[in-house]
Amino acid sequence: MNPTASPPASPKAAAAASAATQEVRSERRRALRRLLRNPLTRFGMAVIFALLAVALFAPWLATHDPLAQDLNRALQAPSAQHWFGTDEYGRDLYSRVIHGARITLYIVMLVTVIVGPIGLAVGVVSGYFGGWVDGAIMRVTDIFLSFPSLVLALAFVAALGPGLDHAVMAIALTAWPPIARLARAETLTLRRADFIVAVQLQGASALRVLGRHLVPLCLPSVIVRLTMNMASIILTAAGLGFLGLGAQAPAPEWGAMISEGRRTMMEAWWTVAAPGGAILLVSLAFNLLGDGLYDLLDPRGE
Repeated sequence: MNPTASPPASPKAAAAASAATQEVRSERRRALRRLLRNPLTRFGMAVIFALLAVALFAPWLATHDPLAQDLNRALQAPSAQHWFGTDEYGRDLYSRVIHGARITLYIVMLVTVIVGPIGLAVGVVSGYFGGWVDGAIMRVTDIFLSFPSLVLALAFVAALGPGLDHAVMAIALTAWPPIARLARAETLTLRRADFIVAVQLQGASALRVLGRHLVPLCLPSVIVRLTMNMASIILTAAGLGFLGLGAQAPAPEWGAMISEGRRTMMEAWWTVAAPGGAILLVSLAFNLLGDGLYDLLDPRGE
């Protein structure tokens, strides 16, 4: 008999672990049913899943090379051969919109990954420590919030230079203050709670209180806000692309496509309708999903 071997789990312990696992799975199913109860939320989720699928399988879904030019086919109306028509260079708009989903998803995901942790950390630290720390951080936040996000993004891109990566950096620099404000407000409400005071009396460090207690409690509200911010990220990226400061030609970015199509939009409406419709649909989907997540995660809705 191996003396170091751990004793087998008792039937009661195994049953308790199984019951806990079943409870977690049941809670997840109930949360999913609540999320899908709203038809608008279901629509938003369907569009976002479709966006993910389109971005993943873009080379197989596209019917033409999105960069291939054919001046003999310039400004052709939507047809069986070119579903969304062609632009002034004869490029297939359907294929360009499909590949543009990859660029949009890249911008949204990268900005969210940057903004979420930064905004959450700044807001929680500011709200927890208060005093001069809170005052200094919030004054910097107020400076960023005093400018419209697109104007501030334009200033950063002008300083960094045009390009997709610089546009992502500029959008991230303008998108974190609302997240920080939200996290700070949540922390100010929670930091005097009885369980936080009890943890502090037990000798827990500030880092432990922040990481183990306050951050998880602020996370649901931040997730909802990030989901809703994705629509504004898409619009800001499209605005930068429209002005020629985002993704550079001939990349099929939706805002840049609208900028190219504005010269011929009176006689070829489809050149702006296709990318504009994609921006509208995806932005609406993220807003609808954010509303659904708010209803699901808001404790006052229980």
